[in-house]
Amino acid sequence: MAAPVLLLHGIWMRGLTMRPLARRLAAAGYAPQILDYASINEPVEAHLDRLRGSVLALADRGHREVHYLGHSLGGVLIAHLLDRHGANLPAGRVVTMGSPLAGSALALRLTRWHLGLLTMGHARVVLTPGLSHWHAPQALGSIAGRLRLGWAMLAGGLPGPHDGTVAVSETRLPGMRDHLVVPASHSGLLLSAAAAQAAIRFFDTGALGWPEAD
Repeated sequence: MAAPVLLLHGIWMRGLTMRPLARRLAAAGYAPQILDYASINEPVEAHLDRLRGSVLALADRGHREVHYLGHSLGGVLIAHLLDRHGANLPAGRVVTMGSPLAGSALALRLTRWHLGLLTMGHARVVLTPGLSHWHAPQALGSIAGRLRLGWAMLAGGLPGPHDGTVAVSETRLPGMRDHLVVPASHSGLLLSAAAAQAAIRFFDTGALGWPEAD
């Protein structure tokens, strides 16, 4: 039975944006499932409840491992779910792509400009504070981009390397298993062969890069 991978898209997007990644995962022998949600129009708790329900449904069907792949806000939602409930959910691995797990400086800036509700809706409640540590038992691999093409360039930029929307530093959390930076923009991560191959390696081996020889 192929191991399932639940895919969550980012803010302002819909499930179809995850199809290229789903095809790559299927070709690698996984069973991808894209979860579509209204990223700014529904409360965060509704997204988390739906995601948890999907995981439990897979467990009820006999899956002892459930993996996760989230882009941007999708990865943040996965992180918050597992931070709360990871110990009571099936084993598995998590890959996030361009997810501001430690909080988004761009989101905070938009909030200070009184544009948070308009641009982020309900999602702003998980994008601005961030997590302080990865506590979940599921291993986390975080992939960041470093091609500076995105909304942040219209809003004053970001400190250090970034993908145009999320800073590389915002994609790191103490306690994560692995971290990788690839030459892609925030949206470009969805089509990046390097990012997809790294995600598949992490689901296969627990490492985003090739393990060093002994």
